[in-house]
This record gives sequence, C-alpha cells and structure tokens, in this order.
Amino acid sequence: MRLPLLAALGALSLAACARNNAMPSLTPTLPGGSGDEGGSNGSPAPLVFQVKRYPGGETYDLKSDRGSVVLLDVWATWCEPCRDALPFYENLSREYAGRGLKVYALNVDEDPRAIPPFLEEVKVKLPILLDENARVAERTLKVRGMPTTYIIDRRGVVRYFHEGFAEEFLTKYQAEIESLLAEPAP
Repeated sequence: MRLPLLAALGALSLAACARNNAMPSLTPTLPGGSGDEGGSNGSPAPLVFQVKRYPGGETYDLKSDRGSVVLLDVWATWCEPCRDALPFYENLSREYAGRGLKVYALNVDEDPRAIPPFLEEVKVKLPILLDENARVAERTLKVRGMPTTYIIDRRGVVRYFHEGFAEEFLTKYQAEIESLLAEPAP
C-alpha cells in the first residue's frame, strides 16, 4: 500500500468517526460504477470485486452473495474506531444471519501478520477479506476514512454507506438492514 494513502486514511479516520451517509442513489463517483453501467432503466450497477479470504487465500467474489444483504466493513488494525466497530458488526451478523445478512470485514493492512493479534484482542471471528494494496478500497469503494461501512442490497447495489463509527449508529444500521431484508430477492 502506498504510504500517502495510509497517512491520508489514518488522518481521516478520526474525522470520519462523526459522519455517516445514506445513499438513496449512487452517483458516478461512488461504488457501483458509473451511471452508464446500470440497467436500461437507469438503475445503479451492482458492485463488483474479487479479493482473497483470510487466512487461506481463497478467492472471494462479491457476486457469490447476490440474493443476500451484505454489510462490508473496510478496516485496518491501526484504526482505533475499527476496534469498537467490528464487535458490533459481529453481533449484527449473529442477529440477522438467519434472515439473509452476510457480514465481511475487508482489511487494508499492508502486512496481514498484524491481523491475528488484533482479532485475538478484540475477540472477533467475522470472515476477513484481504484488500491487497487497498486496491478495492481505493479504486472501487472510494474509501476516504476508516472505518467505512457499506450496506449492499440483494442485487449487489450499495444502498448505504457510513464513514466512521459510533455506538449510536447501530440503530440506524439495524433499520437499514431491516429495510433491505424486507425487499424481495432478485
């Protein structure tokens, strides 16, 4: 990962803690591609990416979760708000898994050897995805701060994103997840 990106993400992580955003529709600069990639009715395009799973290195393709609602949290071991957020996301996973929610933690650390001690310390067992050189976070998701969380509908379209984390966001996340789970599967 480039050092300027790490520095920028680190600096923004504290500022991002206080912001969260609902995405009623995607704009060309946000995940899901440009407006011309959507369907013929102008709907936003599904998010597409592949990364490796941690620790085994198997390929994970977001397309494999079409039909499920996905919460994707972009995090790093050096991000203090991530330390608080991941256990909440694990609780959401347990609460909604039976209804079709899948939760993934997309790690952008330069060295994956930092992951095991971090996970042991925060007592999290979420599925971890590795974003080598932060390519997906930077190019596809356009992450500006840590943590950043995306809530993706059953068609693979990013419907909500949140920058930063605070416990009071949890009620909003639950409402967003509930609304997406209530939508029919494609």
